[in-house]
Amino acid sequence: MERYSRQTILKEFGVAGQQRLAEARVLVVGAGGLGCPALLYLAGAGIGHLGIVDDDIISESNLHRQLLFCAADVGKRKVDVAKERLLAQNPTTQIETFTQRLDQVNALEMIKKYDYVLDGTDNIPTKYILNDACVLLGKTLLYGAASQYEGQVAVLNCYAHSSAAVNYRDIFPVMPAEEEVPSCADAGVIGVLPGIIGTLQASEIIKLIVGIGRPLVNRLLTYSLLNQEIFTVELTPHPDAKRDTPATAEQFSTYDYGNGCLVAVSELRASQLLAKMPNAVLIDVREKGELPEFLAIANEQIPLSLFDEYIGEWAERSVIFFCQSGVRSKKAAERYRQLFPKNKEVYSVNDSIYALLKQFSNDEK
Repeated sequence: MERYSRQTILKEFGVAGQQRLAEARVLVVGAGGLGCPALLYLAGAGIGHLGIVDDDIISESNLHRQLLFCAADVGKRKVDVAKERLLAQNPTTQIETFTQRLDQVNALEMIKKYDYVLDGTDNIPTKYILNDACVLLGKTLLYGAASQYEGQVAVLNCYAHSSAAVNYRDIFPVMPAEEEVPSCADAGVIGVLPGIIGTLQASEIIKLIVGIGRPLVNRLLTYSLLNQEIFTVELTPHPDAKRDTPATAEQFSTYDYGNGCLVAVSELRASQLLAKMPNAVLIDVREKGELPEFLAIANEQIPLSLFDEYIGEWAERSVIFFCQSGVRSKKAAERYRQLFPKNKEVYSVNDSIYALLKQFSNDEK
């Protein structure tokens, strides 16, 4: 216990608090300006299991604020170097790394086994994806943002401390276009600022896990480096926040995070198919051997059981799925929207295969 003796001797903390940290699981999304200082202090404090999500490599422009990295690391994966440095600092911490960007396809799976999620992201769509995934899974989210000389911190979706817990959409109910909120690359940031904000995020996680102090639940802290001023505002649920919030995993997977709105898979009757055919790819998701095998229309055959293995993206074309009854085609269309959310023209034929046969037989006559 010598490693943690300076905090275990604190009256409110003790050995019991240290044990809670050792049992905690924290996912840090983004190993950048916010994530680097947060990871350093979470590992140093004795968090038992850390997850790190980042698909980026280290560039020279990162080095003035992302102090887990040095000049010799340029060109290496952030998660790989972060894991190496954190284990050198605290070999007892278990670290899991994810080299893909968090998105609608993988977010729920990544987050579900962690107790707390720290937002170290720097773009608007990912912040909404992260928030919505945490809401669906009931996970507490440590929000953080830093730009130029100002930063923000809040504890969101924390029902352990509030029955009316707010989330990111209560602060920003209308999703702005990405170009309306400049990134650090465009707006700039003084290097010490994300260090301060990321450290505040880490301190809030430690408070929540150990059960000390008053966390920033339903409160937004704003810090100004230029004036060395800190103020907090109370947050309450926004009446419009749920209007466009995905309420189910299915809605989440098909949500349009480019335009900030719910998008459902469109369904077609067999009689409507011809109007869509000129610029469409028609895909049969039945299994091999299902009857009738032959259709008098050109189509791709990708069984639903092999969907992820063989499906490709048809950019700027309508994609129409059909099956024996319309059930599997809807699942395929939803999965396609997950994998290729930019394609807005995705349809499922909700008629039987025999309705399709009849339709095209009549057309031939």
